[in-house]
Amino acid sequence: MTGFRATVVIADPAECPVADVSARADEPVDSVSRSSQKTADGTVVEEFGVAADASVDTGTDVELTPVQSNDSEVIYRFERDGGADCACEVVEGTGTPVSSVRAQDGALLVSFRTIELTEVAEIVDELRATFDGVIVEQLSQDHEDRSADPVIVDRDRLTARQREILEVAHEMGYFDYPKGANATDVAETLGVARSTFTEHLAAAQTKLMDEILEE
Repeated sequence: MTGFRATVVIADPAECPVADVSARADEPVDSVSRSSQKTADGTVVEEFGVAADASVDTGTDVELTPVQSNDSEVIYRFERDGGADCACEVVEGTGTPVSSVRAQDGALLVSFRTIELTEVAEIVDELRATFDGVIVEQLSQDHEDRSADPVIVDRDRLTARQREILEVAHEMGYFDYPKGANATDVAETLGVARSTFTEHLAAAQTKLMDEILEE
């Protein structure tokens, strides 16, 4: 039995309080957890951890309540409207559980597991129907034996600009975890707007995914 693990980055996750905190605190947000059911008034309860010395603010009227703390981390709890656009709920709406959530520099990073590679592409399409700047940051497969399924990828399907953006992003550590550079850093190096960088990157990744998934 083999499967795939993917991490998808949503650069613009709408009004996600966790992503807002990561942007304003200039600190990554980890240990995100969510209630599995809505409360009686239709809200969803979430918790997240952030460095103890971080300045926490969502920039909205969402109330953050500290529920646990130590010398290195503070856990905050908040409630949000269950009807609001939520990247995690989009993923789970496809029948795929979210395995982990974190936020960095205002972007949301959602990880999940699938049985088939095509399911990853379907989930990305669902996310792109709601959010801007959706890219696959990591994609890996576990093998139960040494068998392999090699794929030849035709890099000529990428435009010269797309290849340049992929190469610069890779060299700067954009695909590393923790990141060596964020989307803003890479965009500045390339001399383009952040939105332009994410659009080119998404287009390049779509072409590469098409190559991998072709029969």
